[in-house]
Amino acid sequence: MQLIKRDFWYGPGASNRMLHILLPDGYEAGGEHYPVMYFFDGHNLFRDEDATYGKSWGLADYLAGWDKKLIIVGAECSHTGNERLSEYLPYEVHRGWLSDTQAKGEETMRWLMEEVKPMIDAEYRTMPFRECTGIGGSSMGGIMALYAVVHWNRLISKAACVSPALGPCAPALWREMNGNPVSPDTRVFLSWGTQEAPGVADVWQEDRHSGTYRRIKGTANKLDAQGAAQRMYCQIGGRHCEADWEKQLPLIMPFLWQE
Repeated sequence: MQLIKRDFWYGPGASNRMLHILLPDGYEAGGEHYPVMYFFDGHNLFRDEDATYGKSWGLADYLAGWDKKLIIVGAECSHTGNERLSEYLPYEVHRGWLSDTQAKGEETMRWLMEEVKPMIDAEYRTMPFRECTGIGGSSMGGIMALYAVVHWNRLISKAACVSPALGPCAPALWREMNGNPVSPDTRVFLSWGTQEAPGVADVWQEDRHSGTYRRIKGTANKLDAQGAAQRMYCQIGGRHCEADWEKQLPLIMPFLWQE
């Protein structure tokens, strides 16, 4: 596999964002075209030395042993102050810890779908169709992936929403889901860990009571009502970190791309 790093202009932030593009084994030698999965926080995907906290998802290692070949495009966020929160906030929030954060998530998704994706499709051998396009992220990137598969369902059919920051955004997301139904062939993976869900009495038992569970369950119910495929996964003992998100890859990728 080949990992390419290249800067790409991000207009909403008036600065470049690094793209981490992983090409599958055999890409250079053949003429095959590949599905593409886009990820937020691209620096945290492949190499520990690039990751914010020194531990990546290990996604390249997982894909090296997996029998489906994809192109992965990971887009970095800003590393200045709290700009990442703004870039990955898709809805205005008027209460709580994000109430003072400007929501630039819609602009970020327009950039990803209307500027980055066309470049990737033009310069690499992709399958550019909706059925062959997925998106993923964790935490704020997880809520962005969920927003993306709803708001941009005409271009995206699959989403990995890992530990999504649903709390502040659930009301606005649910309103959008009510008025913007997704195609029945949509697939969405929704996960959370017991150690990151406030109010869990026993982190070594499956969570079916926390506010985190109720928000994810409410989202899953709306997807069910629209005929989409969803999988809820409670990671027992799971924390809010890349080391635990890596353990979910054998569940995420087959569900989205093979089942």
